[in-house]
Amino acid sequence: MTQDELKTLVGQAALYYVEDGSIVGVGTGSTVNKFIDALATMKDRIQGAVSSSNASTERLQALGIKVFDAAEVDELAVYIDGADEIDHAGNMVKGGGAALTREKIVAAQSRRFICIADKSKYVATLGGFPLPVEVIPMAARRIARQFEAMGGAATVRHKNGQPLVTDNGQHILDVTGLKIAEPLAFESLVSQWPGVVTVGVFAFQKAHVCLLGTDEGVETLVF
Repeated sequence: MTQDELKTLVGQAALYYVEDGSIVGVGTGSTVNKFIDALATMKDRIQGAVSSSNASTERLQALGIKVFDAAEVDELAVYIDGADEIDHAGNMVKGGGAALTREKIVAAQSRRFICIADKSKYVATLGGFPLPVEVIPMAARRIARQFEAMGGAATVRHKNGQPLVTDNGQHILDVTGLKIAEPLAFESLVSQWPGVVTVGVFAFQKAHVCLLGTDEGVETLVF
């Protein structure tokens, strides 16, 4: 199967975890877009969604799914999102779509995190995918030097020749050259650096279940 077909497969499989009458936490990215399309088939059975990005909000609303502000909702039963990498314990690297801060907020608001991904995202150790870190622009250069001291190389993400601006008005550093053997300790450390808004390691908000798209079908991993 192609990667696109695997994404469609796991997006549809995630419907199993959506409770009737609930408000669903919805992530961001190409795999999640497949889930949003599938969710539209049962939109009359749910109250709506809380979205982690402007892009997902627009897609949900275009399909007739009501979008609630996160501040309107106390708790979500489930959050469904993709990952750029997921390890064998359910820790993830996220933020390839630049929505990591809102993704982490909605994940923290949810009782369960269901990760949907194709088999290429399943890794033994995090760090092969460039680590996204959302930063306040005035701190970007200093934070890049801190990553260099750890053996990494950080560059500001650009779009159309200019630094990419997130939905929160900040910039993204993409960090290569790291092997994140202890995700929880790493997330805790980097989150404390002044100027870091969110680091794209999801260890405190790790996945409870991963629906992994393989050529044999959907493999369900429980952590």
